[in-house]
Amino acid sequence: MSYFILKYMHILGACVLLGTGIGIAFFMFFAVRTKSVEVIASVSPLVVLADYIFTLTAAFLQPITGALLVLEVGYSFFDHWVMFSLLLYLVIGLCWIPVVFMQIEMKDLALQASSMGEGLPPRFHTLYKRWFVLGWPAFLSIMIIFALMIEKPVALF
Repeated sequence: MSYFILKYMHILGACVLLGTGIGIAFFMFFAVRTKSVEVIASVSPLVVLADYIFTLTAAFLQPITGALLVLEVGYSFFDHWVMFSLLLYLVIGLCWIPVVFMQIEMKDLALQASSMGEGLPPRFHTLYKRWFVLGWPAFLSIMIIFALMIEKPVALF
């Protein structure tokens, strides 16, 4: 595969990860701020769907295109910026995997509350707070990875 195609796919995947992450966070955050069970019950299934369609696909392809780029260009997997990027990608994964399950449970709780004409249960709010907190290290990590991909510093510190 050509360098251009690999790099294009890798950059596109990174943009999808960042864009979908921000989009999902934006819509879920503002849906919850409405305090409307109906709005949250409408938005949360779309959040889960977007995560499956976009985030999962890009998250799967990113390390593949990244590894192929390292090999194609002649970088080493032991270059500091590559190793730190991989470590941060692991941090993102460790945040994102539980978030996926939280989103599914929040969606189910919101749909159940909406269908029964009830308010959201305390479990929803607990999950939402955890979801919100886990989003920050993932977001900051991807922002640092973008900087590392652009700069490719020889030494990090």
